[in-house]
Parts: sequence; C-alpha cells; structure tokens
Amino acid sequence: MKFKEIASRLTGLSCPIIGASWNPPEPDISVSRRIITFFEDRRVLYDPCEVEVPQHCVHSVIEIRRFLTQELSKQDVSKEIADSLRALRAACRKFLTSVQCQDREIIPFANQHGHFASWILMDAIGQLRGTFGVHLAQLAVRHGLDVEDDLAQIFPGEDKDEDVEQFP
Repeated sequence: MKFKEIASRLTGLSCPIIGASWNPPEPDISVSRRIITFFEDRRVLYDPCEVEVPQHCVHSVIEIRRFLTQELSKQDVSKEIADSLRALRAACRKFLTSVQCQDREIIPFANQHGHFASWILMDAIGQLRGTFGVHLAQLAVRHGLDVEDDLAQIFPGEDKDEDVEQFP
C-alpha cells in the first residue's frame, strides 16, 4: 500500500501529514522505517485468524514485545515514537494475559478450533491487530513511508458513505 492510500484512511492526526515547511528529522524516519519493516514480517498481525497456531502466535508476540523493548532502549527514539512503542508493548502484554500465557505456557485447549478458548485467542489477536494498525499507520503517515499490503490490511479502513446502509 502506498503512502497516499494510508494517509487517506487516517483522520485526526495532530500534525501535518507532509508539507513543504515540515520534514520529520531523519532519525525519526529511520526508526519508523526499521519498526515497520520488522512488523511487515510478523504474520500474527495479518494472517487469517483461523490458520493461526496458538503457540506460534504467543512466541511471535513475545518476540515482538522483546523488539519493542529494545527499540525503546535506544537513544534515537523520539517521545512521539516511544509513546506508540509503549502502547504496542502494552497491547502485547494484554494479548499474553488474555491467552493466559505465563513462561510460554498456553492454556492447553486453546488450539482446538470451535472450543471457546479459540474464541478467546481470536479476540485477543483482533485486539492486538487493532492497536497495531492504528499506531503503525500513524508512523507511516507521519514519515511518508510505504507499507507492504499484508501489514497495511490491519490499518484503519476508509470511511465511505456508500458502505453505510441508510435507514428510512
């Protein structure tokens, strides 16, 4: 997905998207590009929920949380980016709590499709993707970055009037 498509989906940003008088500092662009590139290869964020293996999801989220912590510890992270990274890390903790993961142990019945535990897993994945979609889309827009289509599918959708059913 191209930058212009991402920008058209977002509303309510507190800073200009890109203008002649505003260019984000190079370190923020580099940090944002590194972050987005990492998440473009995280299937837990965009593969269909029904094909996810609970153990793989948990391990991926643990790796994501570790990556976020490493990024936060670097000196070139601005407050704006750090706030997003903290929100993403909190979403990871919430996911792991939701699937009752402690020390990489997952509730034993979570991998049985149709069982209520699979609903818990799918809900946790959906909430994780929602949080990541908003924050990553904002990073991409702020710094004019293109994002692979797989990851971009979790970004907030377009608000189209023709999609809304009108009631008499």
